[in-house]
Amino acid sequence: MPKGWGAVFVDRTAGKGRVSERAKPSKSSLAGARFAAAFVAAFALFAAPTARAETAAPAPANGTPAPVESAPGSLLTRDTLLGGMGGLRPFLEKYGISLDLSETSEVWANLSGGLRRGVRYDGLFVMTLSLDTRKAFGWAGGRFYASGLEIHGRQISAESLGVLQPVSGIEANRAARLWQLWYRQSFWGGRADVKLGEESVDTEFLVSRYALTFLNQMMGWPLVPSADLYAGGPAYPLSSLGIRLRLRASGALTALAGVFDDNPPGGPFANDSELRDGEASGTLFNLGTGALSIGELQYAANSAPGKSCRTLFCGLPGTYKIGAFFDTAPFPDQRFASDGLSLANPLSNGVPRSDRGNWSLYAVLDQRIWREGPQSPRSLNFFLRPMGAPGDRNLVSFSVNAGLSLRAPFASRPGDSFGVGVNWGHVGSGASGLDRDEAFFSGNTLAPVRSSETAIEVTYVAEIAPWWQIQPDFQYFFRPGGGIPNPSNPAERIGNEAVVGLRTVIAF
Repeated sequence: MPKGWGAVFVDRTAGKGRVSERAKPSKSSLAGARFAAAFVAAFALFAAPTARAETAAPAPANGTPAPVESAPGSLLTRDTLLGGMGGLRPFLEKYGISLDLSETSEVWANLSGGLRRGVRYDGLFVMTLSLDTRKAFGWAGGRFYASGLEIHGRQISAESLGVLQPVSGIEANRAARLWQLWYRQSFWGGRADVKLGEESVDTEFLVSRYALTFLNQMMGWPLVPSADLYAGGPAYPLSSLGIRLRLRASGALTALAGVFDDNPPGGPFANDSELRDGEASGTLFNLGTGALSIGELQYAANSAPGKSCRTLFCGLPGTYKIGAFFDTAPFPDQRFASDGLSLANPLSNGVPRSDRGNWSLYAVLDQRIWREGPQSPRSLNFFLRPMGAPGDRNLVSFSVNAGLSLRAPFASRPGDSFGVGVNWGHVGSGASGLDRDEAFFSGNTLAPVRSSETAIEVTYVAEIAPWWQIQPDFQYFFRPGGGIPNPSNPAERIGNEAVVGLRTVIAF
């Protein structure tokens, strides 16, 4: 999901990519070393107190920073860089129209392992428009929403890493495209609402609040649907026609259910290009493959502060979700051909067996486990999100995301966050079985067999102003691609990878 890019944007997402070449280390290696030095310098700079903290009044005894003295609407305090845009935003707001613009830019460097060394830039510009029907023409409970993407730069994960779990949630093919276009209507006093139109499922389903601190793509839309559904499913940068119903059964319990087209760009499973046919513009509405049904139950635990209780995290908010999805489309078997022989067998017809339907079960746990005090922004938060799927028709049969995030790690920087997370994906039995079959029929008994990929991430979010965040990031991959062969030496796996990056997000 765009990833809940900090507090600026709360949608996050998925992308795809494969490479088969290995470039010789060259000047890019030197560039990578220079970038690593810049990365360390940036981290040191933004981990330290800034001018914003130095101009603040002394902090009270409880450790909570005092308010910053500044003029109304100054760059220091405004929510967006352009503020009211010369009166345009206030004018639109009178008619119920909200306009939001943001730019996310990143630089990444692969310092070791992988398919090739290199430095890459990628970026994403997002524009959203929403219309409150009550303000616009007196129709209570309605909202129209539209968003567009302009994706630029190059994908380091696709070009240099060969990983299952891309380093960034905004990586995607370059395009200017429609993303979402829907209408939402609430009823029963706001206890229920229905949404209809072109939707990106990752903005509401499978969301882990605390995982959104991180940049790896799987912290948004997880590895199981990204690797196993057609084109990665209706998630960033794609979307599908569908309908979603939400019901708040009580103050703590919420139910979500939706049915969507399962194949945003259309076409066969193996051809998942985001640029197929008219999909480069986001206006190709495919309805000819299958239906993706998804349901989720959410429970919000949030005891009142000071309330007497004996639970482990008494008074600390937590959200617990369980869910499942089912896809009615046919899926190609990962190991066997339609004639029953292994796809690696030279005598097979080479056409994968068609397995009807696909499904997954999942759970999400978001829990605050510590807070310095009732009025303090400093808190420690934990998240866990496991998912499982059948191993015969899916490249990935199990994935899990977990981590800790510390809000306000420094008393002088209440808007910052520090996090350590891990992503793990297990290759399905069909795919690993095919690797063994290929080794048998080729006689190359030393060929690697894919098993799993692990990615560890350490990140720091520095809030320079409410509208500007800078985020240095480090990720390390064990068995990239699950242990795919090195193009230069097919008897060996590609090496483990160390990747550093720097992201900046500006809300205009």
